[in-house]
Amino acid sequence: MEIVFWTFSLLALPLLQSAKILTVCLIGGSHYLLLDEISHSLHQHGHEVRMLLQLGNPVITGLSYAGRADSYKRSSWSVGEKYIKEYNAWFLEQQTQFLLGRDDFNGFLNFMGHLSFQCDKLLGDKEIITSLQRESYDMAILDAFNPCSFIVAHKLGVRYVAFYPGSLNGPLSIALPSPVSYIPVFGSRLSDHMNLWGRAKNLFYSFLAPVGQEIVWSIFKEVTERHLESGPPPGGLSELHQGAELWAFNTDFSLEFPQPLMPYTVLVGGLLSKPAKPLEQDLESWISSFGEAGFVVVTLGSMVSSVSVDPLLVELVAGFSRIPQGVLWRYDSQHWPLHMDRPPNLRLVDWLPINDLLGHKKARLFITHGGQNSLLQAVYHAVPVLGIPLFGDQFDNMVRAETKGLGLTINPTQITREQLSATIQTLIEDIRFKSSASSLSRIHKSHPVPPALRLIQWVEHILHSGGGTHLRPASLVQPWYQKYMLDLVLVLCVGLLGPAALGWALCRNKNRRDEHQKIQ
Repeated sequence: MEIVFWTFSLLALPLLQSAKILTVCLIGGSHYLLLDEISHSLHQHGHEVRMLLQLGNPVITGLSYAGRADSYKRSSWSVGEKYIKEYNAWFLEQQTQFLLGRDDFNGFLNFMGHLSFQCDKLLGDKEIITSLQRESYDMAILDAFNPCSFIVAHKLGVRYVAFYPGSLNGPLSIALPSPVSYIPVFGSRLSDHMNLWGRAKNLFYSFLAPVGQEIVWSIFKEVTERHLESGPPPGGLSELHQGAELWAFNTDFSLEFPQPLMPYTVLVGGLLSKPAKPLEQDLESWISSFGEAGFVVVTLGSMVSSVSVDPLLVELVAGFSRIPQGVLWRYDSQHWPLHMDRPPNLRLVDWLPINDLLGHKKARLFITHGGQNSLLQAVYHAVPVLGIPLFGDQFDNMVRAETKGLGLTINPTQITREQLSATIQTLIEDIRFKSSASSLSRIHKSHPVPPALRLIQWVEHILHSGGGTHLRPASLVQPWYQKYMLDLVLVLCVGLLGPAALGWALCRNKNRRDEHQKIQ
């Protein structure tokens, strides 16, 4: 598969000199894994690539930031050990809140506050900023989840492509056509088939979304005032979003609800999905010991390495002990409670080779937090999922997965051993879930161009054509009243109602004169 991919890549290579490309990765975990794959693919395609990598994000057991041999270059930066220790402690406490079902907007704003603080320190580091400015990059690929990435690109004076690691409804202001009657707003937890109440809820969330974005921008505005010579952009975060030459999304229509796109958007979901490789012998032997029952893969995401809520952990373990399958759980064993026994079918590991496990013929189910990468890998390998969403976009992601027939969802605060074991058995034994997963997998794999090559071709198109101006509609620069035709509505109202009002006034005057004459 890899040979076919790169053979196709070389055949598709445009007449373009090697470009100098900067990838900006200021968040760890799955964000790093995606930017690493993008950076490596661009390097393999002949470009000179450097990643600006911020170290010291929440400690993730088993994840190496060492990079790949003979691949792209890196410029690493750290905010300092004292802050990193405090930040990781805060994030560990946030994990507990997520597991207790306490994901709210204030927690998200606190997270954005940390990103803003880190951004201020990074932009204030003259040595690394000057070294990057000196390189005169042709293009930057940004993690569009973090507003700081856009500010860094402006500081360096480089054109940029925005890569968003989630679904289409994440960014709030890239001006995609989004009728609220069938396109769910971020955080609404709705599908594309809404009843009257659902449409009312979606409309309400559509009014809240821009307010939320302005609040997020207010956290970063002071950073731009301190570090951008031109000051904060007048249009705020919207202007930064709309300044991208191209928007690439980590999704595709195997999972995404169908909706209109714009010329400057490209879907590249599945960057981390690859054919399975053989497992280590020890792991293969363990899987074989469960026979045809197979095994279940469990991970709650790259940033949740353990379960810190004892009652929840007790129910999870008890539920796993009731099923005949082996359970392979990514869990930091150092955090396992000493008083708790592990059932014979449960194996804890620090890090999981997700692709190789899901691609194994005896993989029966994937228990996941509902992260976008996890779901795309499940789709690629046609494995049903049981979602336990914790925060952010995971709730919306699992709505999509359920609607598409890929799996089911359980709220972490409502998990009981009986419910967990029964749901697992339903997902494994009901052929409809495997059938849906296989159908989605065919859709996902049947795209004529692999996702990494798709992104590379679009980036090269932007480089070759001198920018993405030809992809942007005039609506991006129209005033809001023109975009929604309010000026025309006003003119029509004046044009139609004006004569009517004038006629009514003249008739009224005439009637008054007639009445006055009668009285006389």
